[in-house]
Amino acid sequence: MPPRFTNRRDAGRQLAGLLAPLAGRPKVVVLGLPRGGIPVAAEIAAALNAPLDVFVVRKIGAPGHEELAMGAVASGGVRVVHEPVIRELRVSRSEFEAASARELDEVHRRERAYRNGRPFPDLRGATVVLVDDGVATGATMFAAILALRQFAPAEVIVAAPLMAREAHRTLAQAADQCVCLSVPEPFYGVGVHYANFAQTSDDEVRDLLGRGHRPATLPHAAGA
Repeated sequence: MPPRFTNRRDAGRQLAGLLAPLAGRPKVVVLGLPRGGIPVAAEIAAALNAPLDVFVVRKIGAPGHEELAMGAVASGGVRVVHEPVIRELRVSRSEFEAASARELDEVHRRERAYRNGRPFPDLRGATVVLVDDGVATGATMFAAILALRQFAPAEVIVAAPLMAREAHRTLAQAADQCVCLSVPEPFYGVGVHYANFAQTSDDEVRDLLGRGHRPATLPHAAGA
């Protein structure tokens, strides 16, 4: 099976075509999941003439069952708690708080590394396009959607060049829209669909964010 995308920038340009109806709409903000989602998001932001920023999300893994998320923390300091998992595994409040603090420290570290002191954007009333370079399980993207809802955006649109079918089904229910170019079956992983799937560096993330960032003009900001 030949790769569908040359690299992440190529995937972003192709994906931007599906999001073209958003061009010219006010209050659109494009958020990329680091690190691989940023080059894809940069192409979408450029095509839509929208501000680009980063959304860092970290799953809070349950003790002894790290693959199970008992919550998540994300950019802006928000926290999502999955009470059913906590109750089922009998995780104590102190265990949850300790795990949450560790992951939040990592969010802050990445924020400092990527944002260069810029504040997190005000997303109230915005149409947020949340972008990654591909979605396999959908767990991180799902956590990101839940975290983003706490910022009161008008709409959350999930966008990725390709998604596994089950992840697409889950995200389509969690987001207001779920946009992708391909839902391949069988799904062998994200990287096999790229001719060049080299790791995105921190420097590249900082460079793309620096060039793509501009303040979002939201209606409530005028009176702030």
